Amino acid sequence: MTATIDVQSLTKEYGRLKAVDELSFQVRPGEVLGFLGPNGAGKTTTMRIIAGFLPPTSGSVRVCGFDVETQPIEAKRKIGYLPEGAPSYPEMTPREFLEFIADARGLPKGSRRARLEEVYALLHLEKVLDRAIETLSKGYKRRVGLAQAILHDPDVLLLDEPTDGLDPNQKHEVRQLIGGMAKSKTIVISTHLLEEVDAICTRAVVISGGKLLADDTPAGLAARSRYHNAVSLKLADASLVDTVRAEIGALPEVAETEIDGDTGRIIAFPANGKLPLVPIGRLADQKGWKLDELHLETGRLDEVFRTITGGASA
Repeated sequence: MTATIDVQSLTKEYGRLKAVDELSFQVRPGEVLGFLGPNGAGKTTTMRIIAGFLPPTSGSVRVCGFDVETQPIEAKRKIGYLPEGAPSYPEMTPREFLEFIADARGLPKGSRRARLEEVYALLHLEKVLDRAIETLSKGYKRRVGLAQAILHDPDVLLLDEPTDGLDPNQKHEVRQLIGGMAKSKTIVISTHLLEEVDAICTRAVVISGGKLLADDTPAGLAARSRYHNAVSLKLADASLVDTVRAEIGALPEVAETEIDGDTGRIIAFPANGKLPLVPIGRLADQKGWKLDELHLETGRLDEVFRTITGGASA
């Protein structure tokens, strides 16, 4: 399948600072790519270059076959872009702003009104359409920004922190919207929220210092975690923790154990090629341990992220 976004050897320099360093990746139709990295990694700079807002120092970006430098108008017609901070015209109302965007995007007059109404409903903007944007909450400002990005029904969506400022219910709604649109679009989400990658992304790219460090599915990244296939259990009687930990640690399927200092759970790490969940469950039945919790860990993205990026904070 032909890549919708094709980034090749992308470099951006600001004097001596190399914000993006020979970065290459591709994104195909139907993919939701999570673009991850610590602060200053080059995520936003890369998004701005793909969107045509910044010129690269070297390298190339093609969107739907169009070079963003030599064919900027054609490329930008294919892109919906939600920048960091969701900038807009604060004195306008959402209705005025989105009608202005409809004009700028050249929405056909015959379908324009229906499309505007559809987007208002998708982002639940009806209650604030005639209030000045500067008076809106951060969450509503974010929704207005997302509305302008999807208004012309683009093939490619570039979303920089799309759920920033939203409450949990609003985040869920926006993630559902993104998931639904992914069936017919290519979507890149720059985010520092690892839960977002797990919830909606089909693939994740991790960069730091402008360089590509990892490119995998969320499950593939989680499998790199030392917690992958580990077993977490919590005892009803906390006084038995040391005894139970010692007995679990003696199982041939367990390489080592530790106590989670925050929750008091025992975590048993698997020996090479072993799966300790069933043996631990069987041992708990034999010994009559009362468990409040027993589950298999799939891996922890936060731990993998810290390992890949050298411990830098997101």
